[in-house]
Amino acid sequence: MHNIIVKGAREHNLKNITVELPRNKFIVITGVSGSGKSTLAFDTIYAEGQRRYVESLSAYARQFLGLMEKPEVESIEGLSPAISIDQKTTSHNPRSTVGTVTEIHDYLRLMYARVGTPYCPICGRKIERQSASEVTEKLVQVHHERRAMLLAPIVRGRKGEYRKMLGDLKREGFARARVDGTIYDLDEAEKLKLEKFEKHDIDVVIDRLVLREDDRGRIAESVELGLRRGEGLLRVLFPDTNEEELFSEKFACVEHGSVLEEMEPRSFSFNSPYGACGDCSGLGTKLEFSPSLIVPDEDLSIAEGAIAPWSKKGTGGGVYYWEKLRMLAEHLKFDLKTPWRQLSEEVKKAVLYGVEDTFEVTLRRAGKETMKFSTDFEGVVPNLERRYKESDSEYIRQKMEELMEFNICPTCGGTRYKPEILAVRVGGLNIAQASNLSVLEAQSFFRKMGEGTLLEEDVEPYTHTGLGGTAQVAPALNPHYNLGGFEAQVAPPIIKAVLTRLSFLVDVGLDYLSLDRSANTLSGGEAQRIRLATQVGSGLTGVLYVLDEPSIGLHPKDNQRLIRTLKNLRDLGNTLLVVEHDEETMMESDHIVDMGPGAGVHGGMVVSEGTPADIMKDEDSLTGKYLRGDLKIEVPEQRRLGNGKKLRIRNAREHNLRNVTIEIPLGTMTVITGPSGSGKSTLIHDILHATLARDLNRAKTHPGKFDGLDGIEHLDKVIEIDQSPIGRTPRSNPATYTGVFTDIRDLFTRTTEARRRGYEAGRFSFNVKGGRCEACKGDGVVKIEMNFLPDIYVPCEVCKGARYNRETLEVKYQGKSISDVLDMTVEAACDFFQNIPNIQKKMQVLMDVGLGYMKIGQPSTTLSGGEAQRIKLATELSKRATGRTIYILDEPTTGLHFEDTRKLMLVLERLVEAGNTLVIIEHNLDVMKTADWIIDLGPEGGIRGGEVVAIGTPEQVAQHPTSHTGAYLKRIPDIQKRLKPAEEKTTKSSKGSKVKA
Repeated sequence: MHNIIVKGAREHNLKNITVELPRNKFIVITGVSGSGKSTLAFDTIYAEGQRRYVESLSAYARQFLGLMEKPEVESIEGLSPAISIDQKTTSHNPRSTVGTVTEIHDYLRLMYARVGTPYCPICGRKIERQSASEVTEKLVQVHHERRAMLLAPIVRGRKGEYRKMLGDLKREGFARARVDGTIYDLDEAEKLKLEKFEKHDIDVVIDRLVLREDDRGRIAESVELGLRRGEGLLRVLFPDTNEEELFSEKFACVEHGSVLEEMEPRSFSFNSPYGACGDCSGLGTKLEFSPSLIVPDEDLSIAEGAIAPWSKKGTGGGVYYWEKLRMLAEHLKFDLKTPWRQLSEEVKKAVLYGVEDTFEVTLRRAGKETMKFSTDFEGVVPNLERRYKESDSEYIRQKMEELMEFNICPTCGGTRYKPEILAVRVGGLNIAQASNLSVLEAQSFFRKMGEGTLLEEDVEPYTHTGLGGTAQVAPALNPHYNLGGFEAQVAPPIIKAVLTRLSFLVDVGLDYLSLDRSANTLSGGEAQRIRLATQVGSGLTGVLYVLDEPSIGLHPKDNQRLIRTLKNLRDLGNTLLVVEHDEETMMESDHIVDMGPGAGVHGGMVVSEGTPADIMKDEDSLTGKYLRGDLKIEVPEQRRLGNGKKLRIRNAREHNLRNVTIEIPLGTMTVITGPSGSGKSTLIHDILHATLARDLNRAKTHPGKFDGLDGIEHLDKVIEIDQSPIGRTPRSNPATYTGVFTDIRDLFTRTTEARRRGYEAGRFSFNVKGGRCEACKGDGVVKIEMNFLPDIYVPCEVCKGARYNRETLEVKYQGKSISDVLDMTVEAACDFFQNIPNIQKKMQVLMDVGLGYMKIGQPSTTLSGGEAQRIKLATELSKRATGRTIYILDEPTTGLHFEDTRKLMLVLERLVEAGNTLVIIEHNLDVMKTADWIIDLGPEGGIRGGEVVAIGTPEQVAQHPTSHTGAYLKRIPDIQKRLKPAEEKTTKSSKGSKVKA
């Protein structure tokens, strides 16, 4: 079969379509939102490919995999096993990192276990494991003809008298022992009076001899005895020079005992008890009570309730705690009515963490002294920690968790590992330092290590931080930067595997990510590209890959690398089916399927298909019209100057930001752009939004590092419109989120039938008892568990999927029940409620953002990130604007066709025209060219980013010589027309000659 032939597809809104897709090609499915792209790609082709593959397995295997339902399609021929790479598979497990997802961490663990050099975590001394024969060989060869005394350490830094032990050694036949550095005959040593409460060191003398080849047998016997009596340690004293050397047959520091039980791959995993930090269990962070959340308003005094959990509204206020605080105030001589901000640091520390010793207080009644007694003060934080551990109430624990935040684990410093694991190094780095490298840095580091060209300057000087403090490791103890001997044989294949996987991450534009970056902090696009890189590394052929907008989050400059990766996957002998709206990706594809012509009931058909050239020639294709330039998103005639006020972020330095200072003009549409990883999200989410949400909305957010934010007084609220789900259960839907469901229920309560029956608004909710169908609890479907087959959701037999009981459904408005209304599309509901302003207005806004095809009762779990974001946007648009609101949007064009983007821009224009400010993180050139102001970060991602490259109008950025964004803006015809020819200015050089400026 040369084609995948889909016949009679009727899933969701597909209208019995038939389509032929060429196998082993790069195919793009495009079309307006709701036209049926994802239904064809994922719900039909992928679902059937996955179902057939799983169905071929044994019944035992199928019960673990779960079989997908058969889609509504007559037949699909030429189908291969299918793999889906979508945006909803990001791991929420805090233990999952970029390194673990890509398997790079598994290879690092293997490398450290096999070629790592262990050092003592206390003193930084290199530790080695030597057998008795190796110790014997070294003594004979290296210390030939030297007089030596072999000693076995039996007491090391322990308190006691040890009279009985010395007597036992004498009875066993030993003649001498070294006690606290002095050698005694055991007859004398037995009579020694050692101080019971002082620490002592005792070594038993095993043998005294001259180290010669002829005496190898005796030396070997003495070494074995010494290691056995010293529990793996042997000390060799050379009396002529008073030098001594220590040997260990374990991975142990001869000074500080055994520190590394084994060197196995599991030891270098923070997900294993063998390697994970014992304090944070390998998470790197701990949930701890935060002083800033315990005292949220420092302008209040303790008497006014500054200590939130001990105030009347807290989880444990009362007379007892007030009395404790009053006694402490008397002891430390401070006033409980003084604002918290004005209290001394000593007093704040005492209130929060308690005082060590008891103190005496005087009890007074009516101003007279009645009695004196001693008391203590536990401190707010220790008190909360104790109550949190002891409480059996889930409610109390949840309330207390509102006062907690994740902090870096003090034991491991956020590295996740035990100290002894961190003391193992390869090429000068421990495994936490290697994981902290960005993909690009790791690629350079391991390449140099493999080539044997790793220099000392390539690795930061190693400062050892052990239990005894911080010290620079002596040069003699520095690690070998290049591998030799046994290591040179073992390491190359591991390094090759690591480099291969790193190169795939570079190819998909993720070279700025660090290997220890938590997977749950990745965007949908980043997570998808990581999985894409992993699949390229797997080397599979004959597979059908189905991808959902892999270009999301990519700057135009990174697009080519992604397209090259997709083509490599195709060239391996695979078929790529990509749902995509990016123009460059479409033009580079082998085949395009254009769905439409409209959305929802107006879509579900194949409008055009063929090569990019075929689509561009097709007059019926909306996509073709945009590709050939007949339709385009217009550039505004004039850029807004704003209202003259500005927001100014000073010296932002969170993550990779390098003291960035920017100004955002208020009353404008400002776009923040730049390559992936350049610091956009850090600047806008972690600093700007977190600060505004804290100061304007009283949110419990913690901004990143920066010096200050000026101009907040010009705003009254901040609204972030991101792509997170509008709800996590099927009970949430567009109607409930936008609030229109409340208006609809109120409308039904005003019908004659509802008033006659006495029904209130709750009767028309499927979430509460009364009006809902109790057989399915208002879900409309009943789950039937199948043992070897997928769980089946069948319509409820009682309500037939309507969600409500018969009595509720008998109440109708203009012939429609409440269930009928929830099943309407936004477009249909807009017409149906045209005479009800409250409802019609909200429906119209949903129409304006391009969601007319969506059913108003569609479960939120089935919505894409882009759809969820537009629902949030519509909800905000339907509210009354204050003109002093700042809206923050993160890539609002996600999942949008050119036509949808045009509609969205019209909606965003309305927000700005009302006097509000829009700050948009975006890579879409159509959004950039229509912006009033652009802030371009870069110049690259990760450590090579974090700076402001260009700032100004789109025309000004387009003229910037080093801006990647500017280079792409300059290619847009509408921008080109506006760029005035640069006037050739002349200036005199210092020598008087004329040069071009």
